[in-house]
Amino acid sequence: MNVLVINAGSSSLKYQLFNVERQQLLAKGICERVGSAESFHKHGLDDNETVIDAKMADHDEAMALVLEAMTSGPDRAIDSLGQIDAVGHRIVQGGKYFDRSVLIDDDVIAKIDELAELAPLHNKAALMGIRACQKHMPGVPMVAVFDTSFFQTLPPKAYMYPLPYELYEKYAIRKYGAHGTSHRYIAERAAAFLDEPIEDLKLITCHLGNGCSMSAVDHGVAVDTSMGLTPLDGLMMGTRCGAIDPAIVTFVMEHEGFTPQQMSDLMNKQSGLLGISGISNDLRSVRTASEEGHERAQLAYDMYSNSVKKYIGQYIAVMGGVDAIVLTAGVGENCEKMRRMIFTGLQPLGIKLDLERNKRGRGTERLISSDDSAVSIIVIPTDEESMIARDTFEIVHERVDVPLI
Repeated sequence: MNVLVINAGSSSLKYQLFNVERQQLLAKGICERVGSAESFHKHGLDDNETVIDAKMADHDEAMALVLEAMTSGPDRAIDSLGQIDAVGHRIVQGGKYFDRSVLIDDDVIAKIDELAELAPLHNKAALMGIRACQKHMPGVPMVAVFDTSFFQTLPPKAYMYPLPYELYEKYAIRKYGAHGTSHRYIAERAAAFLDEPIEDLKLITCHLGNGCSMSAVDHGVAVDTSMGLTPLDGLMMGTRCGAIDPAIVTFVMEHEGFTPQQMSDLMNKQSGLLGISGISNDLRSVRTASEEGHERAQLAYDMYSNSVKKYIGQYIAVMGGVDAIVLTAGVGENCEKMRRMIFTGLQPLGIKLDLERNKRGRGTERLISSDDSAVSIIVIPTDEESMIARDTFEIVHERVDVPLI
């Protein structure tokens, strides 16, 4: 069964085509800067990747280019669109409606649209991707996989905010989380890596990149997560401030004369590593500057690691202990210096990093804690696309009543 996975952004369209039974990636690529004069299409696997300047006025035209690239030329992945059996879409915000992935129908589309207020850039873009697929592949079953669904298991004490309860009743203001597909994937893979049932483990999962989130996964169930009503809450990130004193918002708006949108842009796009360092939202650039003696870059580096360290402590308290801490995404997987800074000083909690293991390996699942550490520290490269493909495969098979292979 071939499953096309679509991740549509406001000006991008990422895709991967999987044969799920063979666990084989057939094609992948991305359409960037959709809607601008500088749009381009990157397509292909490894050494066969090509980059083509291509005009794409919207996601409909981008999807047409994607499908043409997969079905034409000597290196085509498939011979015809009829070989695409299902499509899985990444949807950021599923709100209170979806605690699992679902087959897309008119009601699901309406709810994704309704929830766009909580994720305006992401949900609206996802709808464009869905409609483009409906146009070019009518009748092909599609599945929505929600970033928030993994966190529908959070208890009220974790997802509620201490605001007047009427605001929750009126606007459904609560913690929804994000990156749930990644957290679910690395939690499952960590259990397999440790050769333990996930139901027997207490895990802290850390998705650390330009966007950052952490979760407490207690015996296979998410019980807390750092992102909140929106992805702005929680950890310090590339351009997002994360958790701050709420009074700062009104203080800055009053003194700077900011509109709500300007304040939102400040916290979402101008803060975090970029705002503190004044250099970049990319940790690699901040690290280089810090090592050259740039004081604000070093401060940004210290703040990023301290933010993660504090959530580790919180989640150990929430779960009454931890068996393993799992790291993923660009920083979590690749930055040995940041990992070293995060775990420095945690030895009294039974968390001991092996400095040599921490330096070795890239792109592989690996243990980086010392042999005498009571808590395992594991690096797991995330693979949200394969999780989306798996969910799509299972739901479509369930719909047509065909047993899983």
